[in-house]
Amino acid sequence: MAATSSSYPPPPPYYRLYKDFLEDPTSAPEPPSPIRGSYPLYSATYTTDVVLPSLEDQGVRQLYPKGPNIDYKKELRSLNRELQLHILELADVLVDRPSQYARRVEEISLIFKNLHHLLNSLRPHQARATLIHILERQIQNRKQAVEDIKRRREEAQKLLKDSLQMLDGH
Repeated sequence: MAATSSSYPPPPPYYRLYKDFLEDPTSAPEPPSPIRGSYPLYSATYTTDVVLPSLEDQGVRQLYPKGPNIDYKKELRSLNRELQLHILELADVLVDRPSQYARRVEEISLIFKNLHHLLNSLRPHQARATLIHILERQIQNRKQAVEDIKRRREEAQKLLKDSLQMLDGH
């Protein structure tokens, strides 16, 4: 347990099995299979299941429609407008009826939790889009590098050809 709760735990004990890998690559066993389920890490338990819990599971009332076909843009705008309205109402309540501010703060908190949940449900899409963008840039950079190599090769061949012509001319 001390090894898993340390700030900088030592490497897993099976690293010793790979110390002679460079001399004899066949001597090392296959690495262990990926962890499935829950696992301890730095005194906390994590799970490999990446599932966003629903608002109901968290004990929070959902303010936008349920179901797989949610118009995220429309719902985010709607919640944002509602949030702005509630903040203005909170300002009025703080001036006119300061004893009633707690209910307004709870309503604002509920709207924030719904906004946060909607945004978190878009994270997988954002991750895919980011990965696609990174891969497209890598492809573009590699194509550019290939073109640069081809251009330099042609320049070198031209220089060699010109040099040979100069030598033949003398």
